[in-house]
Amino acid sequence: MDTMPISGTPSRAELVDHLVRTRIAGEVATPRENNLSHYRQLANGNRHFWFGLEFGDRWTDEQDVLAVMAERVGVNDDPEYRYGQDTIDAELTVDGLDRLAGRLRKAAEGRQRVLLATGHPGGLLEVHHRTAAALRAAGCEIVVIPDRLQTDEGYVMQFADVAVLEHGATLWHTHSGEPMKAILTALELEGRPLPDLVVADHGWAGYAAQHGVDAAGYADCNDPALFLAESEGTLQVAVPLDDHVVSPRYYDPMTAYLLDRAGLGERAEG
Repeated sequence: MDTMPISGTPSRAELVDHLVRTRIAGEVATPRENNLSHYRQLANGNRHFWFGLEFGDRWTDEQDVLAVMAERVGVNDDPEYRYGQDTIDAELTVDGLDRLAGRLRKAAEGRQRVLLATGHPGGLLEVHHRTAAALRAAGCEIVVIPDRLQTDEGYVMQFADVAVLEHGATLWHTHSGEPMKAILTALELEGRPLPDLVVADHGWAGYAAQHGVDAAGYADCNDPALFLAESEGTLQVAVPLDDHVVSPRYYDPMTAYLLDRAGLGERAEG
């Protein structure tokens, strides 16, 4: 099967086909049993799966979590289906990209302060970097984070305009909201304004939304927290996708589509 990225800006139909062929959506690599395990962990109050959000006792039934994930992500809605392949609906992925594009357009028109961050640098770093470059070219301020920030997992730094966690000279995968907490707390202590918008994933997006900052994020089908937050109105947009496919290049057509829909396509190479 040919999974080479398509060049240029795809149409919606071309992007849907590309997402399925590269398994960013469609039949994704994450197995059903992993999805259900994570839904159960969130419902049981395991805060590692809350991504910096506060759910209280609102999502204590695993089946309620599954229902939201079926609606917003496209996983199988049958609670008796417990093992095997699971899915992300590529049409829902593109719907999420369209919603995110609308928020990016608003940011560009208002020349807002935007912070981009990722807990999945192996997959999504370039997506966020290209988004930052396009927003800067449109007149937005890309927030520069304070220096010497640290959490229990490592150092919070900025690489290619994207906030990341660094540990042992390596960019680190993290679900935690603590890095975003460190950034926002430091900005407040320095008397600097908080971002008008955070575009991120994992706990970076979740904590920002919980803190009252406009936030949007990408999330996988085994990461329910951001979709629950979107359903409650805490998070503005959650885009469903596999957040770590075999090649980061596979996300390029998706990024091109997103920036074109936001009116930023001609600035994407900035």
